[in-house]
Amino acid sequence: MLSKTRTEVSIPDRHRLRGVDLVDACRAFVSVSERGSFTLGAAAAGIPQPVASRRIAALERRLGDRLFDRATRRAVLTPFGREVLPAARRLVGLAEALESDARLARRRPLRFAVPECCGTRDLAHLDAEAREHDLVLDFRPAAPAAREDLLRTQQVRAALVAAPEDQAQWAVPLGVAAAVAPRERTVYLETLRPGRGEAARPRRVWLQPEDDVPHLRDPLFRLRDALGLRPSQVVAADSLVSAVADVLGSSDLLLCSAAQAADLDLHWRPLGELRLVRGYALATTYGDDEERLRPLSRSIGRCLGTGEA
Repeated sequence: MLSKTRTEVSIPDRHRLRGVDLVDACRAFVSVSERGSFTLGAAAAGIPQPVASRRIAALERRLGDRLFDRATRRAVLTPFGREVLPAARRLVGLAEALESDARLARRRPLRFAVPECCGTRDLAHLDAEAREHDLVLDFRPAAPAAREDLLRTQQVRAALVAAPEDQAQWAVPLGVAAAVAPRERTVYLETLRPGRGEAARPRRVWLQPEDDVPHLRDPLFRLRDALGLRPSQVVAADSLVSAVADVLGSSDLLLCSAAQAADLDLHWRPLGELRLVRGYALATTYGDDEERLRPLSRSIGRCLGTGEA
C-alpha cells in the first residue's frame, strides 16, 4: 500500500512574514478564494494581481503548504487551504475591526479649553482645518484660571493657558478701544487723570476677565498708581459683556487686541506708556496631542488675534 507524503515547504527566516504582512497576505488569500480567481480576487482587494500572487506565495511559505492547486486554471483551494481559510477570515475580520476602532478613536473629539474671547467664526475655521488632519475639536471657552483647572482635572486634553510674553507661543499686542474713534493715534493713560474740581465721572479702562492675570494686571495697576489715577479708573470687569456695555455707553476704554476691537465694532489705539501683550502657551495632558495640534498653530493664532493671515 502506497503512503501519501505531504509536501512540506521550508521557511528560511528571511522569508518569514511580519505581523502586518501576515494580515495583508491573509486578506489576499481570502479575497482570491472567495472569487475563485487571482485576477478578480486581487482587484477586490485593491492590489495588482502580481502583488496578490506574491503575498499568497509568502503565506504558503509561512504556513508550510500550498493553499491553491496550481494545476488548474481557476484558483481552487487545496485541502490544506480549505482547512486554514476560516482562521484566515477571522484574522482579516479582527484586523478590519481594529482599523475601524482606530478610525473612531482618532475622530473622537479632543476637548480643548480656549479663551472666551475667541470668535465663533475663527473657531469654526480651526475645527474645519483640524478635520483635514483627521482631528475633531470640542471647544470649551473659559477664563484663564478655569482653563488651567479644566486641564489639571483632565476635563480637557488641551488648553491655551495665559503666559508672559517671553514664555508664550502666541503673542497678541494689546491696546485700548473706544466707542468713538479717539483723535490721537496713541492713547496715553495720563490723559485720563481728572482735573482739579472736575465733577464729571473720570474715564475708566476696563480689563476683561481674559486679561485679569498677574503679568498684565499688575503692570497696568502700577502704571495707574504712578500716574496718579484713581483706583476706580483701571478696574477688572466681571465679564466681557459688562465691560463692552460700559464702553458703549460712555467714553470709557476697553483693554483688548486690535482684532477683538474690530469684532466688537470699537475703535482701537495702542497704549503710549506701556507695552502689554497677551501671551498664550499650549498645554496638553498627553504629549501626542501637542504633536497633533502643531500643524494648526497658524489657525490657533488667528483665533487668538495675533493678526497672522
